[in-house]
Amino acid sequence: MPAPLETHHLDPLFAELTSLRGVGGALAKLMAKAIGGSRVIDLLFHIPESYLDRRERSSIAAALPGQMVTLEVEVVRITPPDTPRQPTKVAVSDASGFCDLVFFRAFPRGKLGLGARVLIAGKMDDRRQMAHPDHIAPIGSPEQFPGIEQVWPLTAGLFAWHLRKPVAEALSRVPAGLPEWHDETLLAREGWKGFAESLAALQTPTTLPSPLDRKRLAYDELLAGQVAFGLMRQRVRERPGRALVGDGHLRAQALAAFGYEMTAHQARVMAEIDADLEAPHRMLRLLQGDVGSGKTLVAILAMLRAVEAGGQAAIMAPTEILARQHARTLERISPVPAALLASTVTGKARARTLAGFADGSIKLAVGTHALVQDSVAFADLALAVIDEQHRFGVDQRLQLGAKGEMTDVLVMTATPIPRTMLLTQWGEMSVSRLDGKPAGRKPIRTSIHPVSALAEVSDAVARAIDSGASVYWVCPMVSESEVVDLAAVENRFASLTPRFGAKLGLAHGRQDSGVREQALADFAAGRTRLLVATTVIEVGVDVKQATVIVVEQAERFGLAQLHQLRGRVGRGDAASYCLLLYDEPLSHTARQRLMLLRDTEDGFRIADEDFRLRGGGDLLGTRQSGLPGWRVANPETDEGLLHMAGRDAQVLLHHDPNLNSARGRAIRLLLRLFGLHEAFRTLHSG
Repeated sequence: MPAPLETHHLDPLFAELTSLRGVGGALAKLMAKAIGGSRVIDLLFHIPESYLDRRERSSIAAALPGQMVTLEVEVVRITPPDTPRQPTKVAVSDASGFCDLVFFRAFPRGKLGLGARVLIAGKMDDRRQMAHPDHIAPIGSPEQFPGIEQVWPLTAGLFAWHLRKPVAEALSRVPAGLPEWHDETLLAREGWKGFAESLAALQTPTTLPSPLDRKRLAYDELLAGQVAFGLMRQRVRERPGRALVGDGHLRAQALAAFGYEMTAHQARVMAEIDADLEAPHRMLRLLQGDVGSGKTLVAILAMLRAVEAGGQAAIMAPTEILARQHARTLERISPVPAALLASTVTGKARARTLAGFADGSIKLAVGTHALVQDSVAFADLALAVIDEQHRFGVDQRLQLGAKGEMTDVLVMTATPIPRTMLLTQWGEMSVSRLDGKPAGRKPIRTSIHPVSALAEVSDAVARAIDSGASVYWVCPMVSESEVVDLAAVENRFASLTPRFGAKLGLAHGRQDSGVREQALADFAAGRTRLLVATTVIEVGVDVKQATVIVVEQAERFGLAQLHQLRGRVGRGDAASYCLLLYDEPLSHTARQRLMLLRDTEDGFRIADEDFRLRGGGDLLGTRQSGLPGWRVANPETDEGLLHMAGRDAQVLLHHDPNLNSARGRAIRLLLRLFGLHEAFRTLHSG
């Protein structure tokens, strides 16, 4: 068992910002917006993004337009404004010449009296003027003038001078004599200082900080994350579970109805899942299945094993479209009936479904987040499957699993996740990777075209429809405004209507769900042949006769999302095509990204390359999702440190699983500093 460790000496770091001198409620609110939190520790980990070196002195004559300069000058003339709209001008000089200081707002009369000799710092313009100098201090008081100035990320209404004194006071709250949580040989090899020293070097520098200072703190944060994930994995292994063992008869019937043998890749992943299901602890496994790899079949076979073992199984999807797709697949191949629960299931049908879940007569459940509502209870939920789990909030990751006493959890995604993100955001899970595609799937030919080729693309779409194909036309999500997005898709629908008429359908997220479902059903049934849509078709739409997809302004999408959209075609045995339209001019990076998609269908390679080219913020779609929770580290650029931290954490927890050694006890302090101490606290909780 872990020995207790007092951390109350860290409490001042977790006080509210208003506990700092001079920080009132209004300022605290602005600071919290910029730093991403309302506590002193959040301010400490709000690291400057760059620094200005004010130590070198220039002369007025040598100052170039647009250059940040520090000057020693004398005030020779003050010209007050003639009208309130005019600025105050202060003429200053040095041995090389004259320039004007310009003040449109309050004029610092006390610092700039006639004849005063001052240090000033700011940006010179091409008229030999400096508007609102950043700093003004008497030449005889250099302590009032920063030699190295921090450039923090700020927000409207917040300025760097608001942060300097609070940051200095926050640093004074870091306890003296914190134990070192890194091995001395590592510190010597990397050339790292101590934690407090590196933090001070970054936040209150007297010389330009070394990159090693940020690197030290980045490794602290990454190690804390890896240790926390390791503790969570340890907790999962120690939680009581039950062995789910079946005789295989339901699986055999499902495979017979499916009509194909499992691929070698599916069989390998199935064996990994089966080993977890057989074990006497709870499963927590992530199944990565590239587009079209057949992960749904694997999930269904796992669910049927739970039923063979006498329990129930449920699969939760982020949208009703995808939930209904799973329900149709289960209806086609499962020998055990499944019941659907979603917001559209109401009245007596809903009551019957809930009663069947509760008394155990319904063995298989399919649904949306409606499955985790308080009104839903299961007699014996043995396996919970969560599909496209990145679309659920983090707090929903295990909610469905909590519906059972000893529920195994399998989460799935068709978005290939880069190795770096696996370590940083899914690190508590075991991972299975499903490569390859089922037999019979043909490659999808991908081509890229400027938007100026729109007429030729429209002609190609018409030829495809004439030959019997169905076509998707995806419009971009170009703005945070749903109104603008809606206009984009409706304008394209209107422009295509004269040519395609009744063959045309429309689907987007602002439609009533019934209207949207009907549009998708009409397209699937062939009643319409060209579907103009937003990304509502990204998952859960399986139309085998759809062989062409057009994506407008493809450069605005994440590559992983484009790969998902491309996966809507090529689901039958006919040749399929993906046409990516882009706006000109196209940046070098954007061209690289689209060419990568053109040249490969390997979703895992695409995800890794896109992560390097553009970062994790765009991995899951056009809206920036980012890598949440990182204050100092950047897993996109600190990948080497991340893997080093992963190995370090693994060795540490192998030898000291309860963190009782001297280093382990210091690591507990590190976990608290980065807000991850709950992983340790709950290590032995149920």
